[in-house]
Amino acid sequence: MKSNSITLQKKWNPEDFLPATEEEKENLIVLRESVGFWRDGLRRLRRNKVAMVSLIVIVLIMICSFIVPMFYPYSYKTQLKGSENLRPMEYSEMEKELMNSGEKVFPHILGTDKLGRDYAIRIMMGSRISLLVGLIATAIILIIGSIYGAVAAFFGGKVDLIMMRIVDIIYTIPDILLIVLLSFALKSPLNALAQLPGFRWIQTIGVNLISIFIVFALLYWVGMARMVRSQVLMLKESEYVTAARALGASSSRIIRKHLLTNCIGTLIVTTTLQIPSSIFTESFLSFLGLGVAVPLPSLGSLASDAINGLNTYPYLLFAPSLLISLIILSFNLLGDGLRDAFDPKLKH
Repeated sequence: MKSNSITLQKKWNPEDFLPATEEEKENLIVLRESVGFWRDGLRRLRRNKVAMVSLIVIVLIMICSFIVPMFYPYSYKTQLKGSENLRPMEYSEMEKELMNSGEKVFPHILGTDKLGRDYAIRIMMGSRISLLVGLIATAIILIIGSIYGAVAAFFGGKVDLIMMRIVDIIYTIPDILLIVLLSFALKSPLNALAQLPGFRWIQTIGVNLISIFIVFALLYWVGMARMVRSQVLMLKESEYVTAARALGASSSRIIRKHLLTNCIGTLIVTTTLQIPSSIFTESFLSFLGLGVAVPLPSLGSLASDAINGLNTYPYLLFAPSLLISLIILSFNLLGDGLRDAFDPKLKH
């Protein structure tokens, strides 16, 4: 038995411990470079032509909404006397006289409204308001929903049961009714607060818009919470979570550093798809008169104001309506592209 073990024992030579040669190093080179999660996702996203076109459209809309108004010659609230209800690229009599005298007059690209305000700048400012409301509301939904869903799933048991029953109750609350009630309830205290130094912005955006943000914070995060909960339920039994617990990591650290971090791809996709939903909700409420305060425009309020003149000035309704559709469609297509790029289940 002893002789057999000696014969099976490998005989080592001093040459076996010499550094590897260049030829041996080349044989160890990996033919294909390893790709990380983000790099692989971005590469897959770039291959999706529809998603990239949607991203370009969103960037162009943001440039027109946030940058172009800085250089535009008209203001969204300036009323030009004698320029009421001008058609696209049309000049008023006063502007024609200025042009005849040699002065340069910038045309009204989309005409003017019934108060003589340039409609193009109001469309750009309206899209800015809608985008800002959508982005801020989505950020509120992301923060509240992700934390709530992660806590419910991580602790489980009675904590999860009670928290998710609260979610079920919130689903039954009518959002529009709550916005109307909040608008009436908050009107007096917010108007009094707006008189104080540093709170004049309340008058600018209006009580209705503040009520919309409050309702987003109270109601609209429940879908995000359910999505995060389902993800965390799968991740919390992973080995790295067990290792973090064994090393004495606190529950908050495990949720922040391990669970939510590993949900980041799904969170990005869900957040991108939530933006058009928030923009549509704000536009719909502004259309009903529950949005921003006058004279600040929103795409929904612009469409609402244009309904009465639909037969005479149809372009006043088509412009904001088409822009709302374009924004929502672009974000939806971009969200679909992000889902295809970052969802591990769809990779092949």
